[in-house]
Amino acid sequence: MTTINTKIPDTLFRQAKTIAEDEEMTLDEFIALALASQISSWNAGKTFAERAAKGDWEKAREILAKAPDIEAEDYDKL
Repeated sequence: MTTINTKIPDTLFRQAKTIAEDEEMTLDEFIALALASQISSWNAGKTFAERAAKGDWEKAREILAKAPDIEAEDYDKL
């Protein structure tokens, strides 16, 4: 095991801590699981540019148009 020190936004820390508690796991376990999940999705053998090229701006705009135009909750602001 390797120990790392990192800085993350307070809101992200609080959300991660809450999820870990809800799932009855340690924060270390949750962060390792989340990182593993993210790494596996990035390790699909494609570069960022290759993944980005598959994006569809029109579809993204359609999805975003469905989102309500409301102020974010305090816990969801950076």
